[in-house]
Amino acid sequence: MVVSTINGTSPLSHSNGTTIPLSTFSRNSFVNVEKGDPVAFRPYWEKVRDECTVEIKGDEWMSYLGDTNNLCWYMVPQMRDAILRLHNVVGNAVTKDKFLVLGTGSSQLYQALLYALSPSESSHRPINVVAAAPYYSEYKDATDILQSRLFQWTGDAALYDKDEPYIEVVTSPNNPDGTLRVPVVNSGVEGKIIYDLAYYWPQYTPITDQLDHDVMVFTFSKCTGHAGSRIGWAFVKDIEVAKKMIRFVQLNSIGVSRESQIRAAKMIGVICDGYKNLKSIESDHLFFDYSKRLMKERWEKFKGAIEKSKVFTLTKYPTSYCHFNMDLSEQYPAFAWLKCLEGIKDGESYLEKLKIRTRGGGRFGVDAKYVRVSMIGTEDEFIELCTRLSNAKRE
Repeated sequence: MVVSTINGTSPLSHSNGTTIPLSTFSRNSFVNVEKGDPVAFRPYWEKVRDECTVEIKGDEWMSYLGDTNNLCWYMVPQMRDAILRLHNVVGNAVTKDKFLVLGTGSSQLYQALLYALSPSESSHRPINVVAAAPYYSEYKDATDILQSRLFQWTGDAALYDKDEPYIEVVTSPNNPDGTLRVPVVNSGVEGKIIYDLAYYWPQYTPITDQLDHDVMVFTFSKCTGHAGSRIGWAFVKDIEVAKKMIRFVQLNSIGVSRESQIRAAKMIGVICDGYKNLKSIESDHLFFDYSKRLMKERWEKFKGAIEKSKVFTLTKYPTSYCHFNMDLSEQYPAFAWLKCLEGIKDGESYLEKLKIRTRGGGRFGVDAKYVRVSMIGTEDEFIELCTRLSNAKRE
């Protein structure tokens, strides 16, 4: 059994030296850390809000077309230039000799890639889509909802033993557990790989390599926190794959909102300008410095809460050299992946009793004793989460 005392009269102190401030949540309210809404970085954007202002007049950006000289014709030049500049600053991906495809979030690009990488409709069987468990919980639904004759969800890549064509999705760092991933399928047939790099940014993990894969997907949402803009992009080596992706986006949404592109380009420009002017800007105005510091502080407090509760164990992460920050660093993933100690069979249900909403292991293709907790919500949510976990006890 797990019990909790909520809303104490003084801040909580942990053995690792961290302190949890007083919570403003009421005893009966739920803390929702099930979702992955990246609003944790809002305080940074409040500081630089004037620099990020975008004015769009009534007669601007009316056309479907962005740049007819570009293969991805609905992408405006400002968006293309901003994305390339961002990766040049961070150094997390090789962009040369690749085609840049823009999407309405990485979710649309995932489906566009399934379409583009699948065999033609003349094929008798749909191609199998797999990912190593624990895998991102939405892959299965995003694959199955289209009810396509071209592809089908087949499950855990580590268990795939068919000598049939397949698409393997490699998420690194992984959602939900934050681990760094490589392809794992062992098959006599050569598969096609989608690298989902949504969290390969300096606030979450050391930038150990400038990745150079045939298909790499990134998202504006987890990079800056602007999930509502719905901007994602992919670097694709094969022009035919890129063309099919663009065709999918055209039929699905006739491109990507110009207003969102202009706003995203502005935000990215503010980030990059900060690192261009390193000598004249305070570290609090450097986005990746600010966001990494925030994630580090949260993880230290969270680890203290978990140690005090003695109800869950946490995934352990290695220390690596980060070429962006030029130092040794741990990982600070966007999600915490908890495992229940012996005697607790369903982590999601137990945390529900503490009025903490999470996402259970079953959604990720693993046992219910695992549970995912978002680390990128509001500060109030995070404080209350740590408070309730600190006071949870096994009886």
